[in-house]
Amino acid sequence: MPHPAPDPAILAAQLNADRPLPPVDRWNPPLLGDMDLRIARDGIWHHEGMPIQREALVRLFASILRCDEDGHYYLVTPVEKWRIRVDDAPFLAIRLDATGTGHEQRLIFTTNVGDLVTAGPDHPLIVEYRTPGGEPAPYLHIRGRLRALLSRAVFLELAELGEERQTAHGRDYGVWSQGQFFSLGCLGEET
Repeated sequence: MPHPAPDPAILAAQLNADRPLPPVDRWNPPLLGDMDLRIARDGIWHHEGMPIQREALVRLFASILRCDEDGHYYLVTPVEKWRIRVDDAPFLAIRLDATGTGHEQRLIFTTNVGDLVTAGPDHPLIVEYRTPGGEPAPYLHIRGRLRALLSRAVFLELAELGEERQTAHGRDYGVWSQGQFFSLGCLGEET
């Protein structure tokens, strides 16, 4: 018999939001079903069709979120696992702080759930173009299989920090962070 989806307030009471991130990748509870929880592309979390207003509750849920190899997103505790819907990426990068220049530059992003992540080898920036010449979809790896979509404002700030460089495939435009170059998109082929 399927279990009813838990009340978010009860689930929140079971966990302490002030602790470091729980080890959700080590927990393997049984899947209890689908929870009517959706993360919209704009980073707003919805429960039963209504936006969740309590920021602390959203941050708590974000701390127990994981994406499994099957590509689905789950809220996981030591004893429960609930599948949820994510329209694009579960997090939204809403702020960019840059220090240094060139190879020494560090790009520090803040997400809508309070994560501070510095782009680099462990947290790459990836820009996807779903259609040739289409709108860019820029992402930052956060943890596990979770990533943040960069807000339009943050991506525009990032583009302003970019530089052009020549590669074997043509001109490339991108940014440096922690000594690593991240392409924002190829500018053209060599002639």
